[in-house]
Formats: sequence, C-alpha cells, structure tokens
Amino acid sequence: MVEENKVTVMQKRMVEFIRALRAAGVRISLAESQDAMFGVDHTGIKDVDTFKHTMKATLVKDHRSQDTFDYFFPLFFSNNKPPLENILDQLTPEQQEMLQQAMQSLMGNMDALRDLLQQLLDGKNFSDEDMQQMGDMSGLPQGDEMYMRQWFERRMNRQAGLVQLERMLDELLNELSEMGMSDEALAELEQMLRDNLQGLSDQISQYVGQSLAEQMADKEPRERPDLLDVPLQRLSSGDIDDVRDEVRRLAARLRTRASLRQKRAKSGQFDPRKTIRNNMRYGGVPIEISHRKKHKKPSLILICDLSTSMRYAVEFLLTMVYELSDQVRRTHSYIFIDDMVDVSTVLTELPPKEAVGRIMMENPPGYYSTDLGKSLNTFKKEHMHLIDSRTTILFFGDGRNNYNDPRLDIAQEMQRKARRLIWFCPEPRTQWVTGDSDMWEYSMYADNVFMVNNLRQLADSVDRLLADG
Repeated sequence: MVEENKVTVMQKRMVEFIRALRAAGVRISLAESQDAMFGVDHTGIKDVDTFKHTMKATLVKDHRSQDTFDYFFPLFFSNNKPPLENILDQLTPEQQEMLQQAMQSLMGNMDALRDLLQQLLDGKNFSDEDMQQMGDMSGLPQGDEMYMRQWFERRMNRQAGLVQLERMLDELLNELSEMGMSDEALAELEQMLRDNLQGLSDQISQYVGQSLAEQMADKEPRERPDLLDVPLQRLSSGDIDDVRDEVRRLAARLRTRASLRQKRAKSGQFDPRKTIRNNMRYGGVPIEISHRKKHKKPSLILICDLSTSMRYAVEFLLTMVYELSDQVRRTHSYIFIDDMVDVSTVLTELPPKEAVGRIMMENPPGYYSTDLGKSLNTFKKEHMHLIDSRTTILFFGDGRNNYNDPRLDIAQEMQRKARRLIWFCPEPRTQWVTGDSDMWEYSMYADNVFMVNNLRQLADSVDRLLADG
C-alpha cells in the first residue's frame, strides 16, 4: 500500500512537471506524455539519473528544449533544502564563548537578526512554515512566470534578513579579530559562515523556482504571442535563441531599407519648394533644379546599461547595430554597470555574434550596483573628445541609478556638444519617477526618448535612427 501511494504521488508530480514544461513553451503531445509514463514504469524511479534520462528521451525533441528540461527538472524532483554544516561543533569552547560575546556586542537587542545568525551557526535550514510565510509576504503566490524568479528571490532574501546578515558578517569577524581570535580560525569560520549563508540563499532560490513552476503547471498553456511583441524582460530561456535569429533577420531587412534610402539619396531628392524659390528671378520658370541635401550616414556613440534587467535587450541592440555597420559612418560603443567600459575594439575586430557573446561573458552580472553617474564621469575623462557636431549619442537603459548622483551636468554637456542625444528606454513614463529612477531628469537633456520594450519597437527605433542620418 505504501509503495502504491509513492507511485501515485510520483505520477502526479510527473504530470505537474509535464504541464510546467508546456507552459514554458516545450511542445509535448499526449502520446509523448504517455510514453514518459510507460518508460518510467519500465525503468523505475530509484535511480535518479536513469529516471531523468528516461523522461528526457520521451519528452524532449530538440536541442533548445533540453535547457528548459534541465532547468525545470530539479524544481520538481530534488530536495529544496541544501545541506548545511553545524559550525559550532567545529569550534573550541573558548571560540564559542568568544563568538557569543561578539554577537551580543554587535547586535544588542536585535533578536531577529541574532536568531538568524544562530540558525546559521547551527546549520539549520528554514522550515517549510518559514518558507511559506516569507513567500506569502513577498507575494509569491501571485507569480506564474519564471522570469519573475530573481525578483521574488531578492524579496525573500530581504524578508529573511539574509541581505542584512551578510553585511553584519564582516563586522562580526572584525570584532572577533579584535578579541584575539587567530587569523586561521577566523578564515575557517568565515568560510563556514559564507557556505551556510549561500545554502540558505539556495534554499530560497529553489523554493521560489519550485513554487513558480508548480503555479505555471496549474494554469492552461496560453497561445504564444509573436516574439516581436513579447516584452524583452519576459523572454524565457527557450525564447532567446529564436530571438537571436529574429534579430539577424530584422537587421537584414533594415539593411535593405537603409541601402534603398542611400541609393535614392545619391544625387539628393528633388526639392520643389526650393526650386520655385530659387527660380523667382526667372519669372518662376524652373531653369535651375534644386535638390534636398543628400542622406548622411550617422556617426554613433552607444552607451548601454548592462545590468541584469537590461542584458538581453543590450545584446540584441549591439547585434543589430553592428549587423548594420555598413550603414553607419562610425560607431563607438560602451557598456556600464558600476563603471564605463569601452567595447568598441571587440565589436570591430570580431563578427557581431561572436563579439557580443564575448562582451556578455567578460562583463557578467554580479553584486555590484548600477551607477550611471560614475560611468558618465569616466566617459567625460576618457572619451568626451569623440563627440562633435555630427555625433548621435544613443543611451540604452532604464535610467535607474541606485540613488547615486546621476551627473546630469555631464549629460547636459554631452547633448550640447553632439548633434543629438537619444534615449531608448524600456520603461513607460509612469515609472520614470518611481524608486531609484532618474529617467525623468535624464529626459530633460535628450532630444528624443523612444519606448523600447520589445523587439518590434527596437527595430523601428533603429530604423528611424538610420533614416534620420
């Protein structure tokens, strides 16, 4: 009877897993679902690797779906409580006493934080009740898309006190050093504390991912919208390769349109108003034909926000612009998170796809905060001389600056020196005055701000940029 109940629970879990894969965009037919059930009946569930390979062989049909399968599998079929070490068992009685004194000295009556640190030292995971309570307070039950995972993880980490506790660890270790604990003991203690802290963070991450996956499985799969209209921050991992292909197709289409404009503009377009005005001296007889000024290729300076919320969008913009490099007079490109980085050389020496991939790899997201003001200061010191009256400056970012000095004076100087300064912003105007956004202030020193929240808007904005060379 117990064995039958285990089988029933596992079959239910497999059904939920398959529904979550469908919600994530993996095409799985009813027959393939049955094949997975029959295959697992034959191989059993005792060996996890065999179970996983059986499920993958019956459910996954293409390379792109393999990553989605590997992402969701541990969310349904693994323990969400990483093993933690009891740190106090590794310390001598004297070191334990010293640690308790340091904790009391630093935290005083901060009971919640002291209890969390004690939990860290004891190597105890969060209980199921703790996880559910923190999830409810963070709004996790309302989430039903995997792109929300990092946002909920950050909220739950703050809810749990892990962010505050991480800041306290350095102070605790300094206090222990002043109390006479040896450097070797301090290093070992720090490593154990950091490992356990990461374990608690991993538990939250696993819980958030599992909850979102289960909530995705509970709803009916929706018809997938056109990739051109999907908000860039909502693209799933399974969409990214498709979007990269679409970016190259869009670039080819834009190149054709730009080339046609260049061809029409070789001798300039006929200007009837100017022709009539210039021929008034001949009694209005059009003896001298006047033309509009020839179309000029733009000279670009790209400045892109490569923080976590903007990474895919920047990847697509850089790829598109450098696929269209023959339609641009010259381009200097910079990316920033906490400071400005010149990536022009990489983009000119390598093919666009390879160059953009290298930039993403060499500038990974991390625990450092976005600081556009500091980045602008670096640009002023090292690259301001590149701006002249023919330059178009293009910023691509949401204008969020973590409450740092936005250096509006530098943005104003850049606009004054350039032909024009343009922003591609993924956020609507209603969000420009919320939280740490400085977008409203930056928009005062921009000639145009374009809403760029999906691939269609990105392509249209780039096309308008090239058209008004």
